[in-house]
Amino acid sequence: MYNGRDMTELSMISKKDWNDHELTYFHHSFQQIVPYLNAEGQSIQREIVEEIQNRGGLRNTRE
Repeated sequence: MYNGRDMTELSMISKKDWNDHELTYFHHSFQQIVPYLNAEGQSIQREIVEEIQNRGGLRNTRE
């Protein structure tokens, strides 16, 4: 279960300031609803993917 900052809070900060757990969780969540995303949602998903790529992928974030 995700226990962290919600999208309202995260939307106010750069994706560079998100931790790996937040990127992983929201990347997975957005993947589940891709067919239903509007242009803004698609843009957010793209930014999340770009940040994951900039970090060289994601490590195991389960704790």
